[in-house]
Amino acid sequence: MLSENDNEKIIEELKKIVKQKGLKYTEQREIVLSILLHAQEHLTAEEVYNEIKKRYSDSNIGIATVYRALSFLEEVDLITSITFGTDGKKYESNAKSHHDHLICTNCGKIIEFMDEEIEKRQDKIAKKNKFKIVSHSMQLYGTCETCQG
Repeated sequence: MLSENDNEKIIEELKKIVKQKGLKYTEQREIVLSILLHAQEHLTAEEVYNEIKKRYSDSNIGIATVYRALSFLEEVDLITSITFGTDGKKYESNAKSHHDHLICTNCGKIIEFMDEEIEKRQDKIAKKNKFKIVSHSMQLYGTCETCQG
């Protein structure tokens, strides 16, 4: 979990990016980013919207604004998403340390994991092929323990 200080730095980064792009800073983007910074799990746009209604009840942010904010935040690399076919996307903050995902194709559960051996193997494969990795994302699809039962 990120500290409030880390969250403030990320919000400052958002303000800097918006200024660099010559765009207007909006509180809506900050609220959407804040929801994802505090989230314990990956959230759909609808779940972000529902959290906003709960935690920022006096704001009048509509679902279309949430989608636009998510799209912008992903474009500037402050958040990332996983696509779930007909279920759309689930979002998370990019502020977490690197991790990969196990995704249940039945219930949509996402398990985050980090494996040093996999990371080393990827680097070895890249080096062997004279390839420089700048980023990667690994998503393994299957069924979780609950859905197998």
